Amino acid sequence: MRAIILSRSIEIDVHKVINSSIFDTLKWMRYILMPLYRVWFYILMGVPIIIMFPLLVLLTISEKTYHLFFKVARFWSAIIIYGMGFWPVIKRAQPMKKNQSYMLVANHTSMTDIMMMLLISKNPFVFVGKKELSKIPVFGFFYKRTCILVDRKNPRSRKEVFDRARQRMQDGVGICIFPEGGVSDDLNVVLDPFKDGAFRLAIEHQIPLLPVTLYDNKKRFPFHFWGGSPGIMRAETHAPIETVGMKVMEDKARFRESVRNIILHSLEKA
Repeated sequence: MRAIILSRSIEIDVHKVINSSIFDTLKWMRYILMPLYRVWFYILMGVPIIIMFPLLVLLTISEKTYHLFFKVARFWSAIIIYGMGFWPVIKRAQPMKKNQSYMLVANHTSMTDIMMMLLISKNPFVFVGKKELSKIPVFGFFYKRTCILVDRKNPRSRKEVFDRARQRMQDGVGICIFPEGGVSDDLNVVLDPFKDGAFRLAIEHQIPLLPVTLYDNKKRFPFHFWGGSPGIMRAETHAPIETVGMKVMEDKARFRESVRNIILHSLEKA
């Protein structure tokens, strides 16, 4: 009897050693592979831009050719998403109307949010994004030429952003804003509070707002260096919300919170 118990004890210890060894091996493999995976992401970002550089320069000389640049940007986004081993699955509450300008808002957890938003919308839009991204080599050159940049250290930047966004909307181009205003350092945060900008602009210009939930970007390619993996990347466009008849002072706060609740509840149910 003691021999049987001793034999089983030895078997359990052997299994523990084997499992521990496999775990340690996988852990070290991740430390080796993840930096390569991150480098591959920047290669996919940069190489197509370098190849298409002359064309992109031509398409960004004038805002009148932005709709052509936007088509190229969507192609560039597909290269990155599929090249990283992601498989986008987009669920739509209803199709976006052709030639309609939208205010697009989404949760923000990953660099790939930019690429997914470009894949989601065929209707041209411009990003309102942080100035720091303009420092990324190659990518930053066109980011500065085509996006509306926010300098959080400059108090005047906010007014300049609103003025620029108004001009683009008057040109018939939509706007995409990540209303959390950045990415939380706390990985446990599901969705940060929203800032007012997107909702104020949508009401002022009486354009529909399109809430978008990005479910898997944080899991697939987080800002956390050692996280990420290939796989399905789900997104959902909710029903557009009309702003006709809304007023900034009376409706902005309620509007903001109702949109945040739509995205938050979707994330919590996923």
